Amino acid sequence: EVQLQASGGGLVQAGGSLRLSCAAPGRTLDDYTIGWFRQAPGKEREGVSCMSSNGGTTYYSDSVKGRFTISRDQEKVFLQMNSLKPEDTAVYFCVLYAVCDPVRPVIDFGVFGQGTLVTVSS
Repeated sequence: EVQLQASGGGLVQAGGSLRLSCAAPGRTLDDYTIGWFRQAPGKEREGVSCMSSNGGTTYYSDSVKGRFTISRDQEKVFLQMNSLKPEDTAVYFCVLYAVCDPVRPVIDFGVFGQGTLVTVSS
């Protein structure tokens, strides 16, 4: 079973940027459809972005479209977050997606690891 680890979170002012990374120590990620979800206090989990294993398909939620960019190499998956807003404050998790569809992605919540906290101050 793949173990995913997210990193790169922190405290940033509104309008700033952060880059999150996801890795699975000891193994590559290039065979997986993978992405990110986030959970803010008192809110439901929200799928943020995903990328298919071959990189040909991506998904972004409406709330981050145009500001976040997902990318990957053989060993890691990245989420570049620009123009951050206070409402982006959440714990971000990398996770396997069963389907990375541009309209209706499906997250496999059975495989995700420890998240990384992103705090955006106003």
